[in-house]
Amino acid sequence: MVAENIDSYEEDGEYGYKSINTVVFHKTIKREGMERIEKMNAVLKRRLKSVTLVAEATYMRHNLSAMFRTAEVFGLQSVHFITEHNLNTSSASRGAERWIDISVYSSSEQCFKGLIGAGYSIYVADFSAKAYTPESLPVDKPIALVMGTELSGVSDMAKKYADGVVMIPMAGFTQSLNVSVATACLLQRITERRRALVGQGDLSEEERGEILNQWLVREKRFLKRE
Repeated sequence: MVAENIDSYEEDGEYGYKSINTVVFHKTIKREGMERIEKMNAVLKRRLKSVTLVAEATYMRHNLSAMFRTAEVFGLQSVHFITEHNLNTSSASRGAERWIDISVYSSSEQCFKGLIGAGYSIYVADFSAKAYTPESLPVDKPIALVMGTELSGVSDMAKKYADGVVMIPMAGFTQSLNVSVATACLLQRITERRRALVGQGDLSEEERGEILNQWLVREKRFLKRE
């Protein structure tokens, strides 16, 4: 049974989260609704806030969407997009992007200062003789992975604020990857190593509750009386 009003309870056996927002539910919901909620809970338990992605001036929408989708697949809760243009979110609600928090900045410096203030170490994807690999990158602190534009890579501003460089080891003649493919190669191992350190995920109970409520409001088609 679901609480009649989520503000009216502290802990509920079905969800295990404290109430945050006012969301009224019927006492009976569709079976697929319960299955959806169970899936949401399972996903939230593995969500990472201590790894985030920064897309700096990515101008091809299909690359940007692929990068955001990759971030969601590997369990990131937040991504950051630096652009001088407005982000077209008309299709976002229909894809993986609707499950993550997207922050948009017009200034790289604004983004990086905010991340540093929040305790993140900044690593840019670039070429360097001193670069880390996904296997050697320090994961003992929160990580912001910066991916640059398709043509010129990360900006000088990103390099100025970076704590280090990370690159993908390559064994062929080709020494570059599409930015969305490179994002996947890096995030897969970085998130795996970070989870090994912090556990399944690192969202607090309160944070999971807030996000769950937001998702339930949007997915309310599942929460109708049978």
